[in-house]
Amino acid sequence: MSQESLRELLSRIHERLSQADTVDAESRELLATVMRDIERALGRGGPKAAATSVKTNSPRLESLAVRFEGDHPALAEVLREIIDALGKAGI
Repeated sequence: MSQESLRELLSRIHERLSQADTVDAESRELLATVMRDIERALGRGGPKAAATSVKTNSPRLESLAVRFEGDHPALAEVLREIIDALGKAGI
């Protein structure tokens, strides 16, 4: 997984999140925390560090995807894309 791929997925999450005005505050904060962790890791150590960060946060990502599934399927889809892409990369 390239750094650009992760950045693209993060960009899509930002975009979809900004379009979703009914996301509860707790979910929004959890998602923002995970995204900051990934972005910080990308800045520090590239895709491998970001992948480690996402791997650590995968249970939270999956939990958020499930939470968003009904009301925000586009957000859930992007979160699962991140999880799937990292899984395919063996992470």
